[in-house]
Amino acid sequence: MDELIRELRAAEWIKSTRSGSNGGNCVEVARLSGSRRGVRDSKNRLGPVLVCEGAAWEVFVGGLKQGAIS
Repeated sequence: MDELIRELRAAEWIKSTRSGSNGGNCVEVARLSGSRRGVRDSKNRLGPVLVCEGAAWEVFVGGLKQGAIS
């Protein structure tokens, strides 16, 4: 089995604390090796995963915090 697939299956996936306690659908993020992040849809946990390199993830999160991305 591919190492990345094993890593994604074993990853600890988390949802934002802002997603609420009502079971709302949201994205989930997992920390991966090499500072990468995995992103998936909480409604489809067996579906596709977007893997971002660490630097790209930091730029994305920075843009969210600054309001440049909504």
